[in-house]
Amino acid sequence: MPIDVNTLSVRELDQLINQAKKRKTTLAKRKPIALVRRKLTQLAKAEGYRIDELFGGKAPASTGEAKPASKARKGKGKPTGKVAPKYRNPANPAETWAGRGQAPRWLAAELKSGKTLEDFLIR
Repeated sequence: MPIDVNTLSVRELDQLINQAKKRKTTLAKRKPIALVRRKLTQLAKAEGYRIDELFGGKAPASTGEAKPASKARKGKGKPTGKVAPKYRNPANPAETWAGRGQAPRWLAAELKSGKTLEDFLIR
């Protein structure tokens, strides 16, 4: 959200300048991100963890704990759940599509070039 300083009064400009100075001082006191990241990684490693275990990423191997219930759907009707993929990108087999929702970009581009949907069916 850009601020149009041409429309501000002298009092409003002074307030804005003071806020900017405070923010600049706060940022100047912070340590560089690379240094903080390195310290966090070292601390996690010293305690026997990886950063992705602590802050997200792939979940660690199953610990036998029960999984929390999934959130309720906000749409109408019954929840449909996950569906097996029906179409695969031959150029990148990791890219698949179940046929629901909008077609992925790779499939839309291939269909535009003249191929048919049946060319991508997973047999």
